[in-house]
Amino acid sequence: MEIERKWLVKDWPKGLEAVRTLRMRQGYIALRPTVRIREEADEAGVEHILCFKGKAGPGGLSRTEIETPVERGLFLQLEELIGKPLIHKEQRRYPLADGLTLEVNRVDAGTEHEFFYAEVEFASEAQALAWKPGVLREYLEHEVTGEKGQSMADYWAKTRGED
Repeated sequence: MEIERKWLVKDWPKGLEAVRTLRMRQGYIALRPTVRIREEADEAGVEHILCFKGKAGPGGLSRTEIETPVERGLFLQLEELIGKPLIHKEQRRYPLADGLTLEVNRVDAGTEHEFFYAEVEFASEAQALAWKPGVLREYLEHEVTGEKGQSMADYWAKTRGED
């Protein structure tokens, strides 16, 4: 189960130190239900992941998510099957004082579609609903959790087409 809140942001957060940076490429085999491939690379190496996501529940906080690693060869075959340029993302992870992690993503940098978004994942919906951004309240002022058109699958459809 994936339980998260999401915000549109304008840049990397000021005053926080990233503890991990990932370079990602991801593409969509199907949008509903979501079937996605992702390549994640950092200084430790490269991982390839196949992900299935169910429909979001009420309020958009949670949905079923199944991730499984796949071999590079299968990833490349699936990328070819998709036949469209994958989304490029840089993700920086910042530890928060309450033990949670702020994940900030820069999507398709240098293109006309470039944007930033941030997410925080939670252990329960109750924790997600109770969480307050505190010192990050101005940075996280534009919450889009559960809003139609704000998923990465929707972004894929808008920028790469649905077929």
